[in-house]
Amino acid sequence: MEQLLLEVRSLRKSFGSHEVLRGVDLAVRRGDVTSILGASGSGKSTLLRCLNLLETPDAGEILFRGESILRPGFSAPAYRARVGMVFQSFNLFANMTVLENCIVGQRRVLRRGREEAQERALLYLKKVGMAAYRNARPRQLSGGQKQRVAIARALSMEPELLLFDEPTSALDPEMVGEVLAVMRELAEEGMTMLVVTHEMAFAREISSGVVFMADGAVCETGAPEELFTAPKTEAARAFLARYRGAL
Repeated sequence: MEQLLLEVRSLRKSFGSHEVLRGVDLAVRRGDVTSILGASGSGKSTLLRCLNLLETPDAGEILFRGESILRPGFSAPAYRARVGMVFQSFNLFANMTVLENCIVGQRRVLRRGREEAQERALLYLKKVGMAAYRNARPRQLSGGQKQRVAIARALSMEPELLLFDEPTSALDPEMVGEVLAVMRELAEEGMTMLVVTHEMAFAREISSGVVFMADGAVCETGAPEELFTAPKTEAARAFLARYRGAL
């Protein structure tokens, strides 16, 4: 059995009187590519933000390699170096070049020397097809190029798990393919990934498992073929019916 990397138990999160996560359970094993599906407002992005400690859950547990990331004194920066996140809005530093964006985290968190950090950054920029833009600023890049740089930045930390929060939702349609191609290659290489996405055909193709969320809870989990062709819940059936032509 593959190693259990991340485990979520009975996770709850509210904003005021609105309960966004209602007892979410989730398990991610090394090498898994898990897609999280669901309508807007189902809690998917909030779940990822809790997993990256950008939001603090109200109740429940999040275990990484069997250790609670919610315990007092836990180092969030060290954890984020091992669990990277790619945001839908890129979150690049506008005042830094592409190369500097991929170096800064390595220097500050991993304490790598500049030469080693630059070598790693260039390696991953080349991997995503952005090495030629190393001296460009984010404002000079297209949305697809920015997202590929964001992926390279996350990879430069050499994480054990990558979280993707709707990485193509802010892109023009013609740019979506270049980002999905990078993610597809990472999946084929065995990168452990947890992906919130509305790209149904992509999720069906690359995922080892699919999680369907509705109203802040996990309604259904299963293998892609199982969930896409024979969903067990009415909520999943209604949601997937909207994408039937794309599948």
